Amino acid sequence: MDKNNIINEYFEWMTNIVCGKRFSGKMTYKKLLSCLHMITFRCEMRSDENRAEDGVDLRWRFAVDTGGENQNDWIRDCLEGPCSVLEMMVALAIRIEETIMDNPALGDRTGQWFWGMITTMGLGSMSDNNFDKKSAGNIVNTFLDRQYKSDGDGGLFRIRGVDVDLTKVDIWTQLCWYLDSIS
Repeated sequence: MDKNNIINEYFEWMTNIVCGKRFSGKMTYKKLLSCLHMITFRCEMRSDENRAEDGVDLRWRFAVDTGGENQNDWIRDCLEGPCSVLEMMVALAIRIEETIMDNPALGDRTGQWFWGMITTMGLGSMSDNNFDKKSAGNIVNTFLDRQYKSDGDGGLFRIRGVDVDLTKVDIWTQLCWYLDSIS
């Protein structure tokens, strides 16, 4: 299998994790997800480097899930480079579901966590029919540059009534506070 096939399979694999059967054939978000995958995740806070590492580690999970663990070096070479925003968000959604919020009675909610983050960022309406690359890029950069509202609106997690400026708090702590606020 050549490099382009691996890259495309990896993107489709991530898309399937967060979309699955969530959207009808007429409503897709491939343009938005592709845009997120083209943008490098930048860590403004040192502790957010863990989110980037989780995103890069997603490549190993892809290799294992697709039976390519024996070709891990080849797959790693094909998927080299820094963590993308999409990888970070997919990895974070998986971590939320599998590490913190796992509940077999409710099923796999990985997509729910992912799309909640997309909505909080302000990207929820950007289906392929409504996609605007420039606006999407600006919204993502607002998140990456931590220029979103102090309650997290425009970032990954909005916490109503929070008395701390979330732009000054690492993503993992924001996540934990958010989960506390909804449970």
